[in-house]
Amino acid sequence: MEKVIRSEQEWREQLSPEQYHVLREKGTERAFTGKYWDVHDDGIYRCAACGAELFDAATKFDSGTGWPSFTEPVNRQNVELHTDSNHGMIRTEVTCAACGSHLGHVFDDGPAPTGQRYCMNSCSLELDAGAKS
Repeated sequence: MEKVIRSEQEWREQLSPEQYHVLREKGTERAFTGKYWDVHDDGIYRCAACGAELFDAATKFDSGTGWPSFTEPVNRQNVELHTDSNHGMIRTEVTCAACGSHLGHVFDDGPAPTGQRYCMNSCSLELDAGAKS
């Protein structure tokens, strides 16, 4: 995957303030407020910062958490996993492999077939409706 490199000023100009906070400063949007938590349309969810393919809508499920949740990425090479020990807990952070943007976290409490729940921030995603991976 080709790396996307931009200065922080370029990111600030490209992203909304909320997107910049989540994608570049590792923030989190409030549950049940993002545009995709309750969307069930077909397509591919892309990184809102660089457009990389991240998740197929066919793997999206209602986790009850208020954030879009997926069982697996389109391609495991399109995301990177990092240990996150902020906020007094140990979690696994998910970032875009192309641009390094923070997307959310992955947990081992998802449904079959993977048992994983990729819990993503809506503002870190853009739905390419009808697209196929």
